[in-house]
Amino acid sequence: MADDASRKRTVRGPKIRTSREQKSGRRAKKELARSASNAGTRSGDTPLSDPAAIAPDPFVETDAVEALQHRIAGWLEAEQPVHLIGPTGCGKTALALSVAEERARPVVWINGDNAVDTAALVGSHAGGERYEETDQFVSGVTKKTQIVRERWVDNPLSVAVREGATLVYNEFSRSNPAAHNVLLSVFEEGVLERPGKHGEERTIDVHPEFRTILTSNDVEYAGVHEQQDALLDRFIGVHVDYYDDETERSIVAAHVDLADDDIGTIVETTRALRDELEIIVGTRAAITAAKGLAVFDHDGENGKFDDEMLTNVFTDVLAPKIAREGDGDIDELRSQISRVV
Repeated sequence: MADDASRKRTVRGPKIRTSREQKSGRRAKKELARSASNAGTRSGDTPLSDPAAIAPDPFVETDAVEALQHRIAGWLEAEQPVHLIGPTGCGKTALALSVAEERARPVVWINGDNAVDTAALVGSHAGGERYEETDQFVSGVTKKTQIVRERWVDNPLSVAVREGATLVYNEFSRSNPAAHNVLLSVFEEGVLERPGKHGEERTIDVHPEFRTILTSNDVEYAGVHEQQDALLDRFIGVHVDYYDDETERSIVAAHVDLADDDIGTIVETTRALRDELEIIVGTRAAITAAKGLAVFDHDGENGKFDDEMLTNVFTDVLAPKIAREGDGDIDELRSQISRVV
């Protein structure tokens, strides 16, 4: 394990906090910003969010993280949509949101799944609006006319394109590829077509500040759709893998109040399990394990977590992945984890 000086050298920016009071204050400010930006969303007015409201907290900035941030921001400045691809639990979403925050533009969030279709992206008719017009042009004669007009509601993509927002499309590859055909004209011609909309308002010119960051798991993951080549050719693909040992320690430390030695043990165990097990063991698993271990007692002799406790906690954290496979053996998983510990 590296010494404290080494850890401090790799940490960048004010977003690493060790004080609970500081964390609490930052969280409260974020919650206020989120509440304000979501007010319109709750009333159905807009999916736009203030960038401060979506900023990941806590967020760790080390040399490795900053290098990725600068790389993504550079491609966005070059007006290229960026597709972050990597294993689950490696921090793709937090990375995307951190870059979106730095742009200081409104942010629109989309979470991909099989239910997303073209209408969910661009908008649709949402019933009709009925109102009356009263004509009293002739004295003593009142004429009332009832008018019914279809009401169109723009969905996230239309709003982002029109307002010049940063579109963060999480789990992009979980959506059906057919829903993404509308993106071709956005990235190629700078125009969004809204099927179902009529007349001159059928299209929206893309705002010059509109940018897109997409995240996807690797293609071998369950539930991931293969997207059309015509669209993928217009993306910049940035592969995001698990971070180095020091960065993972800093990430876990930012989420859980534990001694450095304990965090080192958790991260070391996580990285060893990642190499030995066939299931995915991401940084998120290390954070979850640390949160669990933080509530258990330490071994009385040396203040360390004992092997049985580590085995039990990591088995609990990783057991859902075995259950998801349908043919997993929890006892075998526990045995594998015990050998690694």
